[in-house]
Amino acid sequence: MSLPPPVIAVPAGHHRPGSHVAVTRELAEEVPVALVYGGSTQAVMMASPCDLEDFAVGFSLTEGIVARPEQIRRLEVLPHPSGIEAQMWLEEDRAEALAARRRFMAGPVGCGLCGIDSLDEVLRALPNRAPAGPVLEAGQVIHATEALRVWQPLHDRSRAVHAAGFLLPGRGVVLAREDVGRHNALDKLIGAMARQGIAASGGAFVLTSRVSMDMVQKCAMAGAGILIAVSAPTAHALRLADSAGITVAAFARQGSFDVFTHSHRIPSEVPDVA
Repeated sequence: MSLPPPVIAVPAGHHRPGSHVAVTRELAEEVPVALVYGGSTQAVMMASPCDLEDFAVGFSLTEGIVARPEQIRRLEVLPHPSGIEAQMWLEEDRAEALAARRRFMAGPVGCGLCGIDSLDEVLRALPNRAPAGPVLEAGQVIHATEALRVWQPLHDRSRAVHAAGFLLPGRGVVLAREDVGRHNALDKLIGAMARQGIAASGGAFVLTSRVSMDMVQKCAMAGAGILIAVSAPTAHALRLADSAGITVAAFARQGSFDVFTHSHRIPSEVPDVA
């Protein structure tokens, strides 16, 4: 059994005043992907069926299951009639830590906060990234989301997926991943970078989505000090970013952006007249 394609062709009837024609539309596929550690499922996420090795590694890193990709001894992506399993076997100490974590879980959890059983754990302490991250010119931030567009072939076909990219000063976006879920796209990017030995502290994450608290958490866990997004942040995401030392630049589109936290990484090129 092979993995399904991330985009499939579907027939439809296209209506407009005075006409009706048969058309074919390319639609993004989404499938349940189980993250399985040592034979036990930790989470099931709806995701695009591509770059799943990157997804498994990125999820493991941002959820704190492992600290380095090398702590995953073996990884296999296996299709099933009902979905896909990313099966992982961890180093002994990480497997024991995950088993202890599971013993304290109260019950099933949703896909938004996987493996979390208390309100206190939602607001877990994050690494402070205040020393991390380069200084970006305003022009690099202005063009960041536009530069990400050339890395979005699935979006061009389906108009239904998010992307997360990694921007390096002077080089632009050098790597990106796509997924129907914005969290998954960022996890895939983080996993791809870790597998290729690319340090997140040297650049900025660029998102096609809004900035919620979990996206800030993933940014902090990955080691990035700058987050650029095409859409808005939530108020809680900004409080979290401020405390974690992360620069958030949002509404980055149509030649402008807003900087909300730790603006020293994106110094103004003109006097502040606001």
